[in-house]
Amino acid sequence: MSNEVEVWLTALKDGSMSLEQVAREFRKHTWAPLRSTPTTTYEQLATAELADPEPYIPGSFDDVTTAYHQGELTDEQYDVLASAMTEALRSSDSGEQPPGSSGSTASS
Repeated sequence: MSNEVEVWLTALKDGSMSLEQVAREFRKHTWAPLRSTPTTTYEQLATAELADPEPYIPGSFDDVTTAYHQGELTDEQYDVLASAMTEALRSSDSGEQPPGSSGSTASS
């Protein structure tokens, strides 16, 4: 089963969308909230490292990370898409429209 994130990554890979077009979609996309609380101490970081990995969530940034680890994205592409996703999360947290958004939040 395909999801929007996979469709955009495929379009980036086959050249039917540019990196900026995909980043624009990432900025408009509604991302699932982070699954765990951020670590703030060395002890928390060590504990989190030893914990079982969290399950894969289709349509999440997990798809981007997987594509990167499979060599389907360059460092630059990964960085741009990670920044776009972060902008979208910050905008949703503050209730603002993300940069590059046309004001509609409809997604298919």
